[in-house]
Amino acid sequence: MKDTEPRASYRAIAKELATTFAPRAAKWDRERSYCWDNIKDLTEAGIMGMTLPTHLGGQAASWLDTVVVVEEIAKACTLSARIVVEANMGGISAIMAYGTAAQKERVAPYVLAGDKPAICITEPQAGSAATQMSTTAQRTEGGYLLNGVKHWITGGGISKLHLVFARVLDGAGQDQGIGGFILCHDPAAGLTPQGFRVSGRERTMGLCGMPEATLAFDDVFIADEDVLRPPSGFGGGFADLMNAYNSQRVGAGTIAMGVAAGALEHAKRYLKEREQFGRPLAEFQGLQWMLADMDTSVHAARLMLHEAAQSRGPNGSPFPDITMAARAKLFASEAAIKVVNDALQIFGARGYGSEEPLERMYRDVRMFTIGGGTAQILRTQLAGSILGMRTPQTRDGT
Repeated sequence: MKDTEPRASYRAIAKELATTFAPRAAKWDRERSYCWDNIKDLTEAGIMGMTLPTHLGGQAASWLDTVVVVEEIAKACTLSARIVVEANMGGISAIMAYGTAAQKERVAPYVLAGDKPAICITEPQAGSAATQMSTTAQRTEGGYLLNGVKHWITGGGISKLHLVFARVLDGAGQDQGIGGFILCHDPAAGLTPQGFRVSGRERTMGLCGMPEATLAFDDVFIADEDVLRPPSGFGGGFADLMNAYNSQRVGAGTIAMGVAAGALEHAKRYLKEREQFGRPLAEFQGLQWMLADMDTSVHAARLMLHEAAQSRGPNGSPFPDITMAARAKLFASEAAIKVVNDALQIFGARGYGSEEPLERMYRDVRMFTIGGGTAQILRTQLAGSILGMRTPQTRDGT
């Protein structure tokens, strides 16, 4: 597929940023610190919120435009690539698709200024089975009261914007289904919702600069103006909201593919540079075949992700097709682990050490068969689609 002129421009911008990000990546990993310097560069380049409409300050970039950018950034810095995804897909795209004009105008400046919105679904007892969430939003005068705990929330403690999913209860306590609620936590601007707490950051294997935190809600008031109401309303609207996650899955798969593509480039370089038994490693057929398989996997993942990014779900959905997104994310995430592992193997002991970025890349990429839909859940979902069966995942739109 040939790049259009705008897409080629996005790729060039991303490649330039990646050149700057590559030397910094080890620092964020080693210090377990957020990449604020990279955020500044991404913001100035117009990458944060690039998918937002032009009248809100964005560039109306497509999912495919975003995928092109994410791949190039991920080759250098997985952490930064993940931030790009979440500043353009997932939670923010749900608000852009289903929010009121006032909601969109209120949240857009945050993302354009560098905020990474947090999508708050997972709970201690509700991971893949998202509909088992116990966080509630009880109807009260002028809005809703949020109560519950969210766990493994990416960006918790750093993100200002939060899209919180909760089980909606009417005034009599009757279950109305699951809805979305926009919460802003911005102490610098005096926005500190009473009853909202951030705690318990996890110590992760990879993506060490990204906080994964626990969020607690104790009668947190959400005004009616901050309730996200899809066309289907509460209950049926949960599937609408979760369809926004299809773009997030394409983005997550692209991060994995981008890391793999970066590892492939490192492996090619090393095979040409390193000599053993009096000749370059590139002349050994066994290693050539490893490289060929790695290249084939990256190329196949890229094609599947581009296909998914250009697809659309049924009934006028603005988001990628759920089956294509699941298939692409599943293949790309699993292929990426093997590609990065093989690249590390080509480097031998040097790849196992921190002199090269491969040990960090391996730790980072391991997350993508877990987060955003585990490989097993995606297989169940795909099987349901292939067989025409309604699985729990397809029923809930997740």
